Amino acid sequence: MSRGISLATLRGYAFVADIDAVHPFHLVRPFHATLPPNTRTQTVKPHLSPPTNAAGEASSMTTSGAPTATPPRFKRSSPRKKSQLRSRRLASGDAQAAGSPALTRAPPPVSLEVDAVPPIGRALPREFFEVDALDLAPRLLGKLLRRDEVVLRITEVEAYRPNDSACHGRFGITARTAPVFGPGGHAYVYLCYGLHMMLNVVADMEGVGAAVLIRSCSPVSGLETIQRRRGQQTEKPILLTGPGKVGQALGLSTDWSNHPLYTPGGLEVLDGPEPEGILIGPRVGIEYASPEHVAAPWRFAIAGTPWISAPKNTLRPR
Repeated sequence: MSRGISLATLRGYAFVADIDAVHPFHLVRPFHATLPPNTRTQTVKPHLSPPTNAAGEASSMTTSGAPTATPPRFKRSSPRKKSQLRSRRLASGDAQAAGSPALTRAPPPVSLEVDAVPPIGRALPREFFEVDALDLAPRLLGKLLRRDEVVLRITEVEAYRPNDSACHGRFGITARTAPVFGPGGHAYVYLCYGLHMMLNVVADMEGVGAAVLIRSCSPVSGLETIQRRRGQQTEKPILLTGPGKVGQALGLSTDWSNHPLYTPGGLEVLDGPEPEGILIGPRVGIEYASPEHVAAPWRFAIAGTPWISAPKNTLRPR
């Protein structure tokens, strides 16, 4: 055709035209507003094929410049219009229509792998503790220590008996050791090396002088408080494997000595499930004691748990 406009595609607005031709399709005028007269634009190859009619044939313009009766199959919005539409939808609070996944759905919960939490029972009666330390020690495994929101499961203990060269009772009754000679079921807390608070459960009857040292525990509840008191942001066994760590996690001081562990409130020993297996071995750090007592297998631990202090290679099944 002469001096007419041939529309290559409606989708990409690509065309070949005479600039000085007057045409009712003002869609193309802004594109050539700055070009000099008598200048022809180059053909821009579209990314998509020309629009087709229902029969699959490409539609075209008539010689008068009017389109044929067959319109394009669909009309595509420009990226700018899409952006404006999305902005309006967001402004109106229709986050779902705007396609914003951050506003339409909450992030999936993070799944954490944790150990099974044992059921928390009642405080144990006083009679539970009024037995020989060698009998009480394995019975304390699996029981729970509670102070405020912190609950610990006892995983490792050591027994200290009368006439034991490693027991504090060997010095007789002093201001420091007097709680060891108290009634069974009371706490005995002493300071070790001027740093660590060591929690013991007094065993047997009043005046005997025997106790069970709590060497290790596993956390049941109050983990954030435990971590804060320990000054360690970890969930690994290093958090509670050692008697000084247990005392620190419970926030104990020597003022807790003589406290009854069978009464509600304060520091309590609660009932808990018995372990399936028990390990035994010699006690730790008592080289000053007689050879007989150094080698005595009076250390007890729950079999199969990582919440046991070092050394572990001296333990064997009971």
